[in-house]
Amino acid sequence: MTDPFDALRDTARAVDPDPDFAATLREELRRAVLNGGEMTSTEAPARAEAHSLTPYIVVTDARRAIDFYVDVFAAVRRDDPVVMDDGRIGHAEVGIGDSVLMLAEPFPEMGHVVAPEGGAVVHVQVSDVDTAMAKAVELGAEEIRPAEDRGYGKHGTIKDPYGQRWLVAQAERSEPAEPAVPHGQAGYFTFQVPEAEPAKAFYGAVLGWRFKPGFVEGGWGIEGHGLEGGLWGGPGRQAGFKVMFAVDDLETALARVTEQGGQAGEVETMPYGLSADCTDNQGIEFWLWQQPAE
Repeated sequence: MTDPFDALRDTARAVDPDPDFAATLREELRRAVLNGGEMTSTEAPARAEAHSLTPYIVVTDARRAIDFYVDVFAAVRRDDPVVMDDGRIGHAEVGIGDSVLMLAEPFPEMGHVVAPEGGAVVHVQVSDVDTAMAKAVELGAEEIRPAEDRGYGKHGTIKDPYGQRWLVAQAERSEPAEPAVPHGQAGYFTFQVPEAEPAKAFYGAVLGWRFKPGFVEGGWGIEGHGLEGGLWGGPGRQAGFKVMFAVDDLETALARVTEQGGQAGEVETMPYGLSADCTDNQGIEFWLWQQPAE
């Protein structure tokens, strides 16, 4: 009986790749490079999906139009186009960002024709308006309005070689949302001192702290120190650091404070969420904090 592992002992023999596969791979790599694709990114691209409103356009040559959208808008092909018996493309789809663009070639017998002059314009966001516009013109598009910022974001208008007009806009870069502080973790500290001004002068000189007005009288936010905290000056407070701890549910946490022999204060609504002043079972002060719901 032949040992199936004999095949693993054979010398590896190089074979030529399938020509169609090699050509497709080479083309995809070329487009990724030309379009400034970030091939080292660890983030998955947005998944294109059909939304409540999805543009469906008619173009004179769907095959070339798809190539154009891939080159200019970094579109991604979705499945194979539907080819009718006469060779016309009856339906095709590409993904652009997180949206789907549907297109087909003219079918005048069904009233499916290229948009007339002055017809619908499709708004598309790109990572670099100038680069996309230049690439479009290079590939035969007509520049209708040059890219410029008219007070509501940089954008320009083109008409592609296949009859569709596009409003090409700079994609907005939204700041990532602040991650929630996990339950039980210190989310903020307050350095309580008898007088704020001498403390500001001292720690500003020694540690380089900078200060901005806080939410309460005598309170100051501390900047430039790498920690999230503040300074609060005034008599009658326990001198030293007072920590604010994040909790998932403030009412439940306050009940546990009293159950364990501590003291729970009144719930206050602050710009940063709900908070309550507490004291533990040895007289040490702290705050509990419930973050605002997203």
